[in-house]
Amino acid sequence: MDRPLIVAEVGCNHKGDMAIAREMIRSAAQFAKADYVKFQKRCNAELLTKEEYDAPHPNPGHSFGENYGRHREFLEFGVDQHRELMTICREFGIGYSSSVWDVTSAAEIASLNPDFIKIPSACNLNIRMLEYLAQHYDGDIHVSLGMTTLEEQASIAGLFRALGVSDRLVFYSCTSGYPVPHEDVCLLEITRLKECYGDEIKAVGFSGHHLGIAVDMAAIALGATWVERHFTLDRTWKGTDHAASLEPDGLRKLVRDAGVVKKALMLKNTPVLEIESEQRGKLKRLPGVHFPG
Repeated sequence: MDRPLIVAEVGCNHKGDMAIAREMIRSAAQFAKADYVKFQKRCNAELLTKEEYDAPHPNPGHSFGENYGRHREFLEFGVDQHRELMTICREFGIGYSSSVWDVTSAAEIASLNPDFIKIPSACNLNIRMLEYLAQHYDGDIHVSLGMTTLEEQASIAGLFRALGVSDRLVFYSCTSGYPVPHEDVCLLEITRLKECYGDEIKAVGFSGHHLGIAVDMAAIALGATWVERHFTLDRTWKGTDHAASLEPDGLRKLVRDAGVVKKALMLKNTPVLEIESEQRGKLKRLPGVHFPG
């Protein structure tokens, strides 16, 4: 791959509708030319307490159910639907993946054997889930580090080291907010993660919840080899993630510009490039003055 891998994170932006999910896959694959589409899987009975399940949605205007639990159930695809999503991804020539939020969901998605499974920032301290994936799944495990202290990050890395699977671990620099102001993106976290863990893990990526794509180009320049962005067909749709998502043309431009930046990130292979030689002959002033020393 001549550029970082781009993940279009659908999440629940499909609004619980398989037809919309299919169109999002098609758009990400055929129009934007992204590398992966990523969904999410939750077992709400395992993930939520009864109080959380029965509580009202914190933003009622974005709710798809009478309480938070019903809202989450409305947006949830079953494992057979995820298997169908994987088939649709193959049809359109794009990779499939999913975030998992609990052990049950991790087992279900692992049974589909995607190239990688993502651990969201909210769940990266679920040790039982991390251990399950390390021991029962052979693909790569991508972990976002939003809302995570340095000590917690070191503990996650230590767990994968102890389990002998650090070579399957990808850490993502991430700030958990929707959307995130540019001053809170903190791109130099990419550099820190590479310095701290670059020799033991597979890669360092960037998961962005900001507006626009300028920040993503800087992330690539700093060495992120995976870039994940929320994706939607319409940023005005009902749902809390749409406002921090890229629409199809934004995703297309991200993929295009990622290739441009990656192509430009190199040293000159000779002090004067071939493209410069003709200009040197025409423009370079060589008065014969010798520099001292």
